[in-house]
Amino acid sequence: MRYRTLGSSDLQVSEISLGSWLTYSGGVEADVTRACTEAAFEAGINFFDTANVYGQGAAESAWGEILSAHPRDSYILATKVYFPMSDDPADQGLSPAQIARQIDASLTRLKTDHVDLYQAHRFDPTVPVEDTVEAFRKVVEQGKARYVGFSEWTPEQIRAAVDVAGPGLFVSSQPQYSMLWQAPEAEVFGLSAAHDISQIVWSPLAQGVLTGKYQPGQPVPEGSRFASAEMAVSQDLVYSDATLEAVQRLVPIADEAGMDLPTLALAWVLRRTEVASAITGASRPEQVHANAAASGVKLSDDLLSAVDQALGDVPVTGPTLAPAARSGVKHR
Repeated sequence: MRYRTLGSSDLQVSEISLGSWLTYSGGVEADVTRACTEAAFEAGINFFDTANVYGQGAAESAWGEILSAHPRDSYILATKVYFPMSDDPADQGLSPAQIARQIDASLTRLKTDHVDLYQAHRFDPTVPVEDTVEAFRKVVEQGKARYVGFSEWTPEQIRAAVDVAGPGLFVSSQPQYSMLWQAPEAEVFGLSAAHDISQIVWSPLAQGVLTGKYQPGQPVPEGSRFASAEMAVSQDLVYSDATLEAVQRLVPIADEAGMDLPTLALAWVLRRTEVASAITGASRPEQVHANAAASGVKLSDDLLSAVDQALGDVPVTGPTLAPAARSGVKHR
């Protein structure tokens, strides 16, 4: 496993990390969660990404039980705040009160006194950006988080927050990024890099589509992510006949290069120096080890050109508002 520095922080994160979005929030059984997490440690993965909203705290609680059995300095832990945590309309967003309440709840579930990275899961345009920045800064000053990041902010929102915060508070950006979803390359990568903010990307395998297991015109395989109602909630982002056909065009390219398709897809993401880590999901321990093997794989220019040609105009490119994201910035 190779490691990269996360933005301006002193955190060295594994190039492949383990996420808990659709799996450890209830998509798989507790013993599978434990087996996959332990497989991550075996593979050299040290970066674990979750959020309070995953299973309404279930993913954090699951990892609280498992990770707390390991020395706290043996893993880097990230969680998030923004999405609704109850039916109470006030129990969401990035107000100072909500941030203060949710970091404490997350730490309790995670059985730790601090997270290494606390992320805004989306931008909240109903709250003055100055209030949100000050609330995150207070979390750091209290020692409850070592660093702060954000997920799926627009360039306008990134600029506004960095202008208020100054350098060093925000160290990471978490956008969707894969061969099929290339939107962050347009603006977010360059803007973030200019402020020493790294990317930790979600869905680098396009929710499993880039494994090649889904065939055009065929029903989804039994036991796959999209066969599960709990784990197919964002299927429409990346699943269509056009994307499935493009992925099949990638299979012989990977074969000729002597690697499987998931390795090619993850190495493609990691080819960018702006990316510190690719967050992968796994419902079996062997998937964890297979994903980890992509760390350090280099792709030739000829191979990258072949990938571009195979994908054609299928990938999402250009600035694209993320799912559940809202544009705009509010000031005091």
